[in-house]
Amino acid sequence: MLYPLPAVLVSVADSSGNSNLFTVAWAGTVCSDPVMVSISVRRERFSYEMISQTGEFVINLTTEALCRATDFCGVRSGRDLNKWEAMHLTQEKADLVNAPMVGESPVNLECRVKEIRDLGSHTMFLAEVVAVHAEEEYMDQDRHFHLDWAKPIVYSHGSYYALGQKIGTFGYSVKKQEPAVKKEQKKRNENRKDNKRIKKETG
Repeated sequence: MLYPLPAVLVSVADSSGNSNLFTVAWAGTVCSDPVMVSISVRRERFSYEMISQTGEFVINLTTEALCRATDFCGVRSGRDLNKWEAMHLTQEKADLVNAPMVGESPVNLECRVKEIRDLGSHTMFLAEVVAVHAEEEYMDQDRHFHLDWAKPIVYSHGSYYALGQKIGTFGYSVKKQEPAVKKEQKKRNENRKDNKRIKKETG
């Protein structure tokens, strides 16, 4: 019942250069220094052997525009078709790993596996993030990245959801706030100014 979750596209390649793309919902950050992530994969997935063989993969964040491709790559197998071609996705060369990146994704995380744990239904791959790529169009003039501009999606109980509006920022609950009385007085003053302006304009 730990929902919602990010639905990410994970791209992989084997030692011969054959690549695949599959959807993972069991994914998350596990450490900030060094930057570590985890993905959990069923052993029967086509990409499982590729990750086990090379110890590398790329996590590609998804968006509303990528929602159909995200679902398709989760329900179809790379054994049967080329998902890159089927979904018209662009393979881009990564900097440090051999797995390709999804060109249409706003953020790509190049990962190298550090530990593998067989947990039961899934095997967890603990990996270090060795490189990060962020799309320029989601950077503001101060070089701050805005993932919300990309319209990311999440997954919950078999459904994909768009994210709502931002309702706070980290630490906003403890920042100094204007006293309620002062806020109310300020609001009344603004209303008076608006009323005076309206009267003046209407004669």
